[in-house]
Amino acid sequence: MSCTIIVGGFFGDEGKGKIVAHVAHKDKPSIISRGGVGPNAGHTVKVGEQEYGVRMIPSGFVYPDARLFIGTGVLVDPRVLKQEIEYVGVEGRVFIDGRCSIIEEQHIERDRADDHLSKTIGSTGTGCGPANVDRVQRVATQAKDVPELAQYVIDAAQEVNDALDRGETVILEGTQGFGISLYFGTYPFVTSKDTSASQIAADNGVGPTRIDDVIVVFKAYPTRVGEGPFGTEMTKEESHALGIEEFGTVTHRERRIGGWDGKMARYSAMINGCTIAAITGIDNVDEACYGATEYSQLTEKALAFIRQAEEDIGVPVKLISTGPEMTQIIDIR
Repeated sequence: MSCTIIVGGFFGDEGKGKIVAHVAHKDKPSIISRGGVGPNAGHTVKVGEQEYGVRMIPSGFVYPDARLFIGTGVLVDPRVLKQEIEYVGVEGRVFIDGRCSIIEEQHIERDRADDHLSKTIGSTGTGCGPANVDRVQRVATQAKDVPELAQYVIDAAQEVNDALDRGETVILEGTQGFGISLYFGTYPFVTSKDTSASQIAADNGVGPTRIDDVIVVFKAYPTRVGEGPFGTEMTKEESHALGIEEFGTVTHRERRIGGWDGKMARYSAMINGCTIAAITGIDNVDEACYGATEYSQLTEKALAFIRQAEEDIGVPVKLISTGPEMTQIIDIR
């Protein structure tokens, strides 16, 4: 039995989806349950030549033996949920907690019409901020009150805790990144709730004493979408010269690229209670590492980077992504 939380250590887009997919295949959980804000965060998973982008379904969906939950704390957009269930073919495996709040069309309209959110903060325009406001005001609609969602509604917290009591393995999947946490991020350029591991546990109704590991995913070259401070940001010319050019899964905006930020990584690891660090994009540090699956295949340049990262983070790096495809990873847990 184990309960593992996987969260992002920088500003999101760290490659959490790929790490979740790998850990799921390796650890064989009976449940993968999502925490986080809602459909304003996208995860990309590449299996072979097929690439999937999901916003509501847990990115561990590629592991076929797990039930897929959306935890109590998450906002659900029924239209996005139904589209994704059909898109990735997971009908019968997806369940949502009846207490999830619903994103309605009026939330999206309010989000996009609000100059502060859309222009100053750089909101994704998916309605999450206004929907969380309504939740706090106690006027939101809950999933249990939406007839079209009836077949998916469960008590996710009860199911997850029952699975842990039976000695099963559970993965709790976070979204976005530490740097845009409402509490710990670069306020006001943040999302509408906390994104740390503690919040992901709370979103799923799992108490802190039941967590075995917290995997924090860091990107060798951090990225950020939208507005807000980014201390190690490069110019586009610098990042393009390194061969790095990325676009957001939800907004399709070009991501801002930065260099490794050891100070932020250490602070993020502390708040998240990191027990295992994951590094993605090591092939951007040295392209000779692309596709490596064994630690012995890493070059001295890559190993030097990992040693510095471990010193900064304060815990061992045990998962190293060497390319976008799910199997391009070194796992020394």
